[in-house]
Amino acid sequence: MQEKNISPGNLEQCLKCNICTEVCPMAANNPIYPGPKKAGPDGERYRLKDPAYYDYALKYCLNCKRCEVSCPSGVKIADIILKAKLSYGGKSAHPLRDRMLASTDFMGKLAVPFSPLVNGTLGLKPVKGILNAAFGISGERTFPKYAGQTFVNWYAKNAKEQQAKYSKSVTYFHGCYVNYNYPQLGKDVITLLNSLGYGVNLLEGESCCGVALASNGLASAAKRHAASNIQAMAAAKGEIISSSSSCTHNILREYPEVLELDNQAIVPKFSMLVKWLYERVESGEITLKFKPSYHKKIVYHTPCHLQRLGWQIYSISLLKMIPGVELIVLDQNCCGIAGTFGFKKEYYDYSQAIGSKLFKAIKAANAELVATDCETCKWQIEMSTGMPVANPISILAEALEI
Repeated sequence: MQEKNISPGNLEQCLKCNICTEVCPMAANNPIYPGPKKAGPDGERYRLKDPAYYDYALKYCLNCKRCEVSCPSGVKIADIILKAKLSYGGKSAHPLRDRMLASTDFMGKLAVPFSPLVNGTLGLKPVKGILNAAFGISGERTFPKYAGQTFVNWYAKNAKEQQAKYSKSVTYFHGCYVNYNYPQLGKDVITLLNSLGYGVNLLEGESCCGVALASNGLASAAKRHAASNIQAMAAAKGEIISSSSSCTHNILREYPEVLELDNQAIVPKFSMLVKWLYERVESGEITLKFKPSYHKKIVYHTPCHLQRLGWQIYSISLLKMIPGVELIVLDQNCCGIAGTFGFKKEYYDYSQAIGSKLFKAIKAANAELVATDCETCKWQIEMSTGMPVANPISILAEALEI
């Protein structure tokens, strides 16, 4: 069914049926939160009359989009809430902690040159205690590791020259996670596409997609990053792909709906790699040949933003193509981390309670590996279940006969 093109400001589409509240993971675990309908369409009616009416319960919204997926009228409820945060939150809502957590590009550039020291230090209990007391970052949270070298530097030294030999090519929006925390995913993207006859170029002028900045209410910074990316993508030749569900959703949906920036010039040529790959396999343009020796029992978790796009079918279908994979697709449940939300000490317990249903389902599946397309879901699941987590692209790259 085609999605209704409804502006977040069109509040009259809301039927007040409360289906959104029924599926909201925060409303189920936090009695303070009034639910998406009241925080979104209902509250916005008051805010339109008086901008001073700002409900601080909005800070509990995960922006998981489950309310929008369930809405029978197509109201963009989470977008209404996020826009309210950006418009009415005020500077008092942005402590140093939030700025640090949201500035993934800035913090990554600082941390990578000293990654052994940073990674070791962040794991120490006394350091966690200081971060908890001084900055409000939960002492229970395990931090993602920083890489010893950025993906961009690795690419320049090891892969850039080789890409010119391919007659076909795509441009890769790698994102902060691949660049600073887990370059291996970027390497897997290149391995996969090179094996299929495509060269991989990096997007010139790429900036952080800004999803964490927007969710923390840092409107001007989020818009600055978004405008820079739109300009860079518009100038890029050919198709642009991403391996991150959150980056992709933000660029395609929240740039125009929340940040109110025109992204129409890039929409036709920007997509997730799993969608791009599936469409070419289905058309017969690409043939996937897998190793007979590859055998794994894998459980798949659909990230919330990927479900909002409706693109989980591409990851699931590609994984099912691997003959040696026994795939278990879980019912969609929010993992609870919601980007930077689960790092904050006042929200940590909510984060873990929301994710508990997913964690139990993963453990009950008794699989060898968890697959998911979202980097923050990976962090949350690995910390809370002890299970290894991989992007479907990495699994395909490992399973392909190259």
